Amino acid sequence: MRDKVSAVFIILIFLAFLVFQMYISKNTPVIGIIRPDLIQVDLNGNRIADDDETICIAGAQTFTSNLTQIDEKQAADAGLTFEQAVKTGYLTDEFASKTLSGKNVKLKFLENFPRTDCRAAEVYVDDRNYADLLMLNGFNINSKNFNTVKEQAEKLNLVIYNHKSKKYHALNCKYGRIAHDAVILLKGELPSGAKPCKFCHVEKHSGSKAQKFINDKNIEKAPSIITDGSTKLILTDFTAILKPDRNCSHAVCKEFVSLINSADSSIDIALYGWAEIPQIALALKNAEKRGVNIRIVYDTRTGGENYYPETDNFAKQFPNIRADIVEGSAAQTNMLMHNKFAIFDGKTVYTGSMNFSTTGFSGFNQNNVLIINSERIAKLYTKEFEQMFGGKFHSLKAKTADNINIALDSNKYSVFFSPQDRQITAHIVPIVKNAKQYIYIPAFLVTHSAITDALIGAHNRGVDVRIIVDATNTGTRNSKFKLLRSVGVPVKVENYAGKMHTKAMIIDDKYIITGSANFSSSGENKNDENTLIIESPCLAKFYKEFFLYIWQKIPDIYLKSTVRAESKYSIGSCFDGIDNNFDGKIDNADAGCR
Repeated sequence: MRDKVSAVFIILIFLAFLVFQMYISKNTPVIGIIRPDLIQVDLNGNRIADDDETICIAGAQTFTSNLTQIDEKQAADAGLTFEQAVKTGYLTDEFASKTLSGKNVKLKFLENFPRTDCRAAEVYVDDRNYADLLMLNGFNINSKNFNTVKEQAEKLNLVIYNHKSKKYHALNCKYGRIAHDAVILLKGELPSGAKPCKFCHVEKHSGSKAQKFINDKNIEKAPSIITDGSTKLILTDFTAILKPDRNCSHAVCKEFVSLINSADSSIDIALYGWAEIPQIALALKNAEKRGVNIRIVYDTRTGGENYYPETDNFAKQFPNIRADIVEGSAAQTNMLMHNKFAIFDGKTVYTGSMNFSTTGFSGFNQNNVLIINSERIAKLYTKEFEQMFGGKFHSLKAKTADNINIALDSNKYSVFFSPQDRQITAHIVPIVKNAKQYIYIPAFLVTHSAITDALIGAHNRGVDVRIIVDATNTGTRNSKFKLLRSVGVPVKVENYAGKMHTKAMIIDDKYIITGSANFSSSGENKNDENTLIIESPCLAKFYKEFFLYIWQKIPDIYLKSTVRAESKYSIGSCFDGIDNNFDGKIDNADAGCR
């Protein structure tokens, strides 16, 4: 009888376990952290946070440093002032980012939860209950270790920084607390040009001066344009331009218009996407009227549309156009014609990482543009253009010839096109492996395994490896940024509205590697791309100084943490009119900005 009871008991336990598992989701990616107790996940695998994918974390009773989401009554009940709650929340935000960002979690959904703007669930990360981790580490309000966190938080020198006014305030400043676009920062991480609020950051002292305004971080802006012989390099600064426009006031746009106006016979443009800039449109129309032959190759997706909605109408304005559709092979359009270059009169090449869009031509995104006056290099780009214009895209193109170590002035240029030239494996990885001093990488993403291994090897032999990546790519399936961080490579995640869109390396005051190709398998093996390896001490030293300027402007907290691409912690992203994290929601419609 006892054996039967024991058997029934075991079966019941097993059945209960099965029922429990039915309420646990499979591994689900975390794609957004709104607060330490409120996250966004990707249940349906579309890489977008849909309305039913916002999760309230059961058992998580915490503070956040988000000014609009601090409950002062909750703070008072916990024996904290508003300032103490903010500081405690700052540490809790850091813990949440470190614990959940880019992770896969399991969810046990709960029923009968009163809120309608989120789904309640227990969250398990690395098979541990996240709420328990908060409790254990003292971040839960009811934790016995909460006082320890409170003591650590008191040591923080935090300020309120208003993006729009560029002023910073004490945590108890009434003007800081009513700011509509403000974040909490360590004072030592204030951006260049931040000014103290004259009402709360006043230091009285003896003498004739009654006030002293404090600004303890003043980063000198690096120059962004250099000419070296036949090459002009232009670098856009996404820390200075927080909203895109169509005014053509940036040098990258003015130079493009100037080249169009100077063209005598031909303009060939290969573009991933296009947005209408009135000055450029007018210049092209005028060029066409004076007899310049304009030809355009552009990207089209499988459904027949371009990622940039204005591209198709732009292309139809000209008779000589070609989309990357290979006759009888619809699968080809799953790959990208990702180039962004133009050839003028067969002798000047305009190329780099910049899409021909509002976010590109305005300088809103971080990009580089190269203008190269060389008939030999222009001939290589023209041959590539002719292949695509003739209907040969992607794997159908012939390998590039006579493209290595082209002498121009005192520099050397090597020109590669994807996918036929396999530039990463054959040329970039060997340069990384031979680096002696430093490798600086401002890049939209790094997912290529061979590059990652080579960078880790360089770091291990003492090379100064530093990487800045775009915030949208920290949680993607193939991103290597967590692996690189785990072995000690310094990787910063940018915290600005614009994209870190460059695909560049600067190595040993000798090499610049750049172009349209991301450091990914697709950039090497699938898409139509162009890549330049330039051996130029002058250009490399110039680009190095600009990289270090951007590196300084991104707070060191983002060496360990990440930031939502559209949130109050991504400077400018909540009032730029752009869907920065590609979830279909803009500015205050996005949960990160509310």
